[in-house]
Amino acid sequence: MRQTKATMLAVGITAILTGTSAFGAQGDATWPNRAMTLIVPFAAGGGGDTLARLVADPLAKTVGQSIVVENHPGAGGNIGSAAAARAKADGYTFLYGTNGTQAINHALYKSVGYKPDQLKAVGRFSTIELTLVVARDNVKGIDSIADLRKYSKGADKPLTCGSAGNGTSSHLACEMFKKQTGMPVTHVPYKGNAAAVTDIIGGRIDFIIDVTPNVISQIKAGRLQALAVTSKTPSPSLPGVPTLDASGLKGFEFYAWDGLYAPADTPPAVINKMNAAIDETLKLKETDQRLRDRGAVPSPMTPEQFQTFTEEEKQRLGAIVRDIGATVD
Repeated sequence: MRQTKATMLAVGITAILTGTSAFGAQGDATWPNRAMTLIVPFAAGGGGDTLARLVADPLAKTVGQSIVVENHPGAGGNIGSAAAARAKADGYTFLYGTNGTQAINHALYKSVGYKPDQLKAVGRFSTIELTLVVARDNVKGIDSIADLRKYSKGADKPLTCGSAGNGTSSHLACEMFKKQTGMPVTHVPYKGNAAAVTDIIGGRIDFIIDVTPNVISQIKAGRLQALAVTSKTPSPSLPGVPTLDASGLKGFEFYAWDGLYAPADTPPAVINKMNAAIDETLKLKETDQRLRDRGAVPSPMTPEQFQTFTEEEKQRLGAIVRDIGATVD
């Protein structure tokens, strides 16, 4: 049951007074004293929006104030990210950022609409595996990566790999798979994950490698067959599904990630206090389980660690984007 604003405020005050919360033990009691805004740069109801809300709801209870989610979709997340970068740095506006918005896009687009130093890392939420899937009803007798490779050899044309669009995580994973297997594969970019999932179920493409939260419901419904995950270890959300590494692609590892960012001039005390709140929220049994059920592994970092990680990922993923020649005008 959703708590009222007054109830959530009482929770935060009680934690501060009793010292039971790592969050409450940090900083003074003047922040936060009103509702906060979380800009999600994706459409409502999508995979990114769902993960953002999975953390935002319990996080609001931890900080003792409501967190209002505002969806600002468009340009691969650039529109929402730019809005957050220009927001007042008063500790009441934050951005839900991902490896796409904070790393890949800076190499994919000529301009993302803001400078990277206009945003500051607050804390990482999770790392998110991807899953290679085929459609059960359209590709018969394929239950493993070995089966897919054998099927490819007998096909009269390259298999098609769908993605959420040029330069997205699903595109990069597809190119890595193509390079490591040596399979002839044609990339088919879509405008978003939903369209790619619809077309693979409809038999118009052969396979996709997408973040697990975007395909897990269709896997559980029996429409998609999971052949392997891209994580280093097997996924608890998809028991029995092997990794690509264990399926013959030695060393294959690729994952997405997400977390919280703030306008660059946000006070350090606020950044540290929110980071402590994120850490405490991710330790909650219910939050942990809900994320893992969707293929996301809670992976908190300090603001400094997350800032360094973001910069490193910008270089690493940017190199992959440039290597495959993906661009968006």
